[in-house]
Amino acid sequence: MIDFHTHILPGIDDGSRNGEMTREMLEEERRQGVTLIAATPHFYASRMSVDGFLARRAAALERTEGLRAESPEPLPGLVVGAEVLYFPGIGRARDIPRLRIGDTNTLLLEMPFEQWTDSVLRDVTELIEKQKLNLVLAHVERYLEYQRQKQIWERVLALPVTFQLNGEDFLRKDGLLRKDKKKRFCLEFLGKRPDTIIGSDCHNLSSRRPNLAEARRVIAAALGEGALASADGAAKRALEL
Repeated sequence: MIDFHTHILPGIDDGSRNGEMTREMLEEERRQGVTLIAATPHFYASRMSVDGFLARRAAALERTEGLRAESPEPLPGLVVGAEVLYFPGIGRARDIPRLRIGDTNTLLLEMPFEQWTDSVLRDVTELIEKQKLNLVLAHVERYLEYQRQKQIWERVLALPVTFQLNGEDFLRKDGLLRKDKKKRFCLEFLGKRPDTIIGSDCHNLSSRRPNLAEARRVIAAALGEGALASADGAAKRALEL
């Protein structure tokens, strides 16, 4: 099992605070059956340079690999990338390909939490056509509520991109109507687009914990084991496995 979207590296973003939390998160991922983790810390072009980010990521990865080596139990393998937040002009930003996941041509892109425009569509198209990147759009279920005008949303969804859904949004929270709507959206989206990746987007061990095992039980019950097989295949293709 692959966890395609995580914030598990220590001290680099709003995910794991330190090495101890990272170790516990890795152990929890192992208990849930995860064998490979894509570590995708946030990259914000407005706050950091690509060079600075890559240096910090390398240091965090070195600490994490040390924790894995010290563990008495085999822990999941790691491949590193970034969750790159959209910014105007990203389609022409020459350093963006340096943030691909591992040795693949895959970039995890976080879209803007606002009404998408023609400019957003143009930038995403340029990442695909001019920068030749294989895009995975992170947690696509989180953007719809901002799209009062759905034309650009529909055109982005028609692009040759892969979509990723968060495990937590398949899990019902009693009494929270918004969570129930997210769950319905995720199941319907995955039912219509089986080549969609599932990731935990885990940040910690409490409010945003590793949760793929629980989410996969919900998916299997609603859509069948075939849906999980398709999602797993999409993750493997994105990582070129």
